[in-house]
This record gives sequence, C-alpha cells and structure tokens, in this order.
Amino acid sequence: MGLRLGDDAPNFQAKTSIGDIDFYEYIDGSWAVLYSHPADFTPVCTTELGRTAQLKSEFEKRNVKVLALSVDGVAEHLNWINDINETQNCEVDFPIIADSDRKVAELYDMIHPNASATATVRSVFVIGPDKKIKLTLTYPASTGRNFNEILRVIDSLQLTADYSVATPVDWKDGEDVIVVPAIKTEDIPARFPKGFKEIKPYLRTTPQPNR
Repeated sequence: MGLRLGDDAPNFQAKTSIGDIDFYEYIDGSWAVLYSHPADFTPVCTTELGRTAQLKSEFEKRNVKVLALSVDGVAEHLNWINDINETQNCEVDFPIIADSDRKVAELYDMIHPNASATATVRSVFVIGPDKKIKLTLTYPASTGRNFNEILRVIDSLQLTADYSVATPVDWKDGEDVIVVPAIKTEDIPARFPKGFKEIKPYLRTTPQPNR
C-alpha cells in the first residue's frame, strides 16, 4: 500500500549530487519537496529541474528544501546538471538523489508496474516540518509539472497549519479564505478581527489572517 496523507515520510540515507545525506537531517526544521524522475537526460525533467532552480528564492522564503530523485548514478547526475544549467539558464544546487538500487523509489511507492516495471513515475511529495506527508501528486511522463501550483499548495498548507482556515478553489496567497466549520459564527469576530462574510451558515469567508 502506498503512502497516504498524514503518514510519516520514511527516512533514508542516499548518495546525491551534493554528497551523502540523511533525509531527516537534511530537512530538519524545514518543509520539503521530494520529487522523482524516470531517468537522467530526459527532456521534460530537464525543464522541471531547471524551473526548480529558477524558483530557488521562492522555496527559500517558504522555508522549503527541494530534493529530486532519479535512478541513475551521481556521475550521470552531475553531467545532466551541466546540461540543465546550460539549456535552462539556471544553477542547480539542490540535491539529486542517486537511487540506482531503487531503495527510495520503493519506500515512497514511486514505481507503478502498470506504467513501467522499472522506471519511477513522476511523483511529488510535500512534507511538513513534522516529517509527515502533506501532499502527493503523480504526473504522467508526458506532462511537465506545474511548480506554480506546488508553491500555491505550500502557501495553503503553511497558512492552514497556523490558522483555523481553509482555502477555496483557485485560491492564491493574499486572497480571502474560508473559516473552518468547527468555529461557530458568533466566535469568528474574536478569532478573525479583520471581519468576515457569511455567504451560507457553513460558508464564511475572512481576509487572509497573516496579511
């Protein structure tokens, strides 16, 4: 059975493009994005790793550490990074895990036999500072991941971890949020002094509390 939301993210030790790491030690105190690639020198993944590098400051301001994974070795990763930096006009300095024995891929259920008996599918895991899985996404090999969406979800996760709110459809950072049903309407003013709008008894919105 694959990992589910709320499960502990399994720890592992691995060789990477920046040296040996212990996953828990590397992400300690931070949020993390762990995402996988079928192999090095694949075209869609080249663009994704480049985009990740370009978004370095966005991940840093959210206290997020990014780790990629591919089943090839460190030497191949380093050669691939040269190509990524050249073609995507970036500087890849986050770790790419060398998972040649597929140990991490199997820990995180990144191999789906109906898609490929050997290659990792293109998974995304967002992991909180509590080392628990907060989000899982799986993309087909032909579709590049949307990193604006990944950042949007991280914004929502971090907001809702600190306040009793949820985020509505297509929400973006700075927009109104939903007060969770567990809070009684009469208790909202004390909790959310910016005011609120009652659309229905179960649908109450308020300005984003940390803005």
